[in-house]
Amino acid sequence: MGGIGALAANATGMEKTGGANQKLILVAMIFAVSMTFIDQTIVAIAIPQLQQDLSLSSTGVQWIINGYLLSLSALFAFGGRLADIAGHRTMVVIGVVIFATASALCGATPETGVAEAWMITFRVIQGAGAALMFPAALAIVLGAFPVSERGRALAIFFGVAGAFTSIGPIAGGYLTEWTWRAIFWINVPVAILSLIFTAKAKPANEKHPAPMDYRGAVLISAGMGLAVLGLQQSSVWGWGSVVTWACIAAGVALLLAFVRYELRLEHPLMQIRTFADRAFAVDNAILFLLMIAFVPLFFFASMYAQIALGESASETGLYLLIFFAGFFVATQRGGRILDQKGARPTVVAGCLIAAVGFALWAKEMPELSVGSQWPYMVMAGIGVGLVLSPANTDALNRVPRNRYGEATGITQTVRNFGASLGLAVLGTVLILQNKSNLESTLGEEGIPKSEADAIAESLTEAGGGNEAAFAESAGAKAKEIFSAVQYDFALSSRTVFYGMAIAMAIAFVVALIWMPAGKAPDLDAPEPAEGPPAA
Repeated sequence: MGGIGALAANATGMEKTGGANQKLILVAMIFAVSMTFIDQTIVAIAIPQLQQDLSLSSTGVQWIINGYLLSLSALFAFGGRLADIAGHRTMVVIGVVIFATASALCGATPETGVAEAWMITFRVIQGAGAALMFPAALAIVLGAFPVSERGRALAIFFGVAGAFTSIGPIAGGYLTEWTWRAIFWINVPVAILSLIFTAKAKPANEKHPAPMDYRGAVLISAGMGLAVLGLQQSSVWGWGSVVTWACIAAGVALLLAFVRYELRLEHPLMQIRTFADRAFAVDNAILFLLMIAFVPLFFFASMYAQIALGESASETGLYLLIFFAGFFVATQRGGRILDQKGARPTVVAGCLIAAVGFALWAKEMPELSVGSQWPYMVMAGIGVGLVLSPANTDALNRVPRNRYGEATGITQTVRNFGASLGLAVLGTVLILQNKSNLESTLGEEGIPKSEADAIAESLTEAGGGNEAAFAESAGAKAKEIFSAVQYDFALSSRTVFYGMAIAMAIAFVVALIWMPAGKAPDLDAPEPAEGPPAA
């Protein structure tokens, strides 16, 4: 927070030349998007308390996280296109207001039978507000800095915003011990500050009028929604269910129909042909794979810390902060490498470091010791930090200025869809693996499969390492086998984190083989004037 305040003071004190001050614009947009970054981590910390107070189901909990991500990814292309048409500053303001209002209403969730539906609904609206605000904010930052300075500017943008992500677990832990409602209400003062800074900075409100593709927005939203619904509910419906496969098939069919439809339009929601640029396509493929690991990490690491390690909400926040120790430093370094040599060196190295870090972190999870894990947590954070900002910035540098909002919509759609799929698939793996582990462990204690499944359900629904709630389901043997149950959850978490390592290993192969070397060309530079004709 102190760094942001200093940046704001510095920006305010500087004399403006040629328009709004660059640093003040950067501060304003950081405050705007910081709410979306905070929400990626702060809610995961409070999940156990939410479950206890609101009697949420295990799938309902996943939808509180994934409903936000899914809405964000499904509407990001729409938000980016709308920002280019209606004006970047206008959409930042509208998005911030929607996000803050939905946050306040999440905090006001009634403790009645409608709690689960209420919370999921306003989390989806939160995601919609973020989808309107984020591409416009990023487009404003891109427009304020020349290509030669964007790597450093966006390293600050994503680094400070990432610092807010790291503040999320700590703030969430302490706020949850007061009341879980505060984790949503904290967004309101941040939103007010972002609106004040935006009004003071007066960033350009660029508009590029064009028709809006509403049909494309419906196709992509429905396609993503059905695909993720089928994957996430597979743990409930089962992989043998017709409904599971019908949802996945329908979602994929709608996404293919979206691609085909967009290619025929003069003014599409998403310029699919942009992927013809190899560098842009590779950057987005890497971001998709990165997000399978990065965003779900907060949810699964929080569950692991509270269930397997038996830590409190505030201790869980400190546990996640270890990852960010590496992430924040590496983000700044990655931005400088991008400006000097292009994205390839930092992205290739980052993917490899992250893959190894996640794999070694996973290997140590059953030891139930933070002391044996922290070096690999830092290593995973360094790898992710070296990839995130450079890959994102390089992708946006591949398009001209008048398409920043649209390109941001594409990259963020890819990123958040990857996060949604990662959470759905890895969440299903965790639930099924944990049931299998518990059936084996409790079977050795003479507990039948049906009761073992009920205990597995109560373990997650009771809010993690709640031994009293577990004892109610397990009966007299609870104390004897509780440590074995914690160990089983650690084994299940290890499988999930190995999945994250595999995603980063695939990203490394993609970057190594297909990512071009060198810096992106400056597409906004004026063409050199022709000289006088020869005598």
